[in-house]
Amino acid sequence: MNKPPFGVLLVNLGTPDAPTPKAVRAYLKEFLGDKRVVDLPRWLWWIILNGIILRFRPSRVAKAYASVWQDDGSPLLSMSRKQQHALKAKLATDLGVDIPVVLAMTYGTPSMESAGKELRESGAERLVILPMYPQNSSSTTAAVHDRYANALGPCPHVPASRWITDYHVHPLYIKALANSVNEHWAEHGRGDRLMMSFHGIPERYEKRGDPYPTQCRATAAALAKALELREDQWICSFQSRFGREEWVKPYTDHTLEDWGKSGVGRVDIISPAFAVDCLETLEELEMENRETFMEAGGKEYHYIPCLNDRADHIELLATLVRDNSQGWS
Repeated sequence: MNKPPFGVLLVNLGTPDAPTPKAVRAYLKEFLGDKRVVDLPRWLWWIILNGIILRFRPSRVAKAYASVWQDDGSPLLSMSRKQQHALKAKLATDLGVDIPVVLAMTYGTPSMESAGKELRESGAERLVILPMYPQNSSSTTAAVHDRYANALGPCPHVPASRWITDYHVHPLYIKALANSVNEHWAEHGRGDRLMMSFHGIPERYEKRGDPYPTQCRATAAALAKALELREDQWICSFQSRFGREEWVKPYTDHTLEDWGKSGVGRVDIISPAFAVDCLETLEELEMENRETFMEAGGKEYHYIPCLNDRADHIELLATLVRDNSQGWS
């Protein structure tokens, strides 16, 4: 068998195997048990996680997952598979050779170990590792690095690897985002404000050097510039708070409530932190926050989907891989 010049490891966060309390509990235990996600002292967090969160939260979260679950399963996993196949086809066209593209999740399935086995069986000895996070954070990109390192434990050797740590202002990324917004406006009209909502992190993470919030703001500013928006026509906000401590601001839900009360009639909202639609976009943004805005007095609320498997998004991913595999193909 001819060995491929390299392989691609595509990594996203993860998802429960089913929208049930049992499956959600197993997923949350792995996800929230990662010190990259919650960095409290392990003994304290073990008590909180096992004594409180995993006793009460799975049932509520399972209902949220059930509201977005599709015929082919979790939307995050389903769309990630479509991205995987589209990227593989695009690389074959661009490079004239079959490049193995394998999907892994940091938490849940498919696991990093199963992905590694698939890559070994393909003959790939060099890897381009692409975490599907446009912005770099200790709780996402760094967690992928840790999980990858742990999966290498039983391996007889460490394969050569090149990491794509972020692409938060890559021209093709900003262009794809702008295309998606302009296409939405062309079909549905244009709102009074464009909200760019990113998944939040605790403020103290930023204070100790996590680059994520700064990169989110840079993404939002670049997209606003590409769309030729005035400063009063857009905002960068942060969603998905968890726990009682302060997270980076402004908060998405509080801002939407304020806008609804102040007479903002229509809001268009996009979440550039997510490469695929998932619970945080399909349930939290499209459903929960819609309700928040409308109950506060808003008139129209339009959610603009993630880039998912759009052709311009796949072109970006293929470009990232090609640029980071120079000398290997």
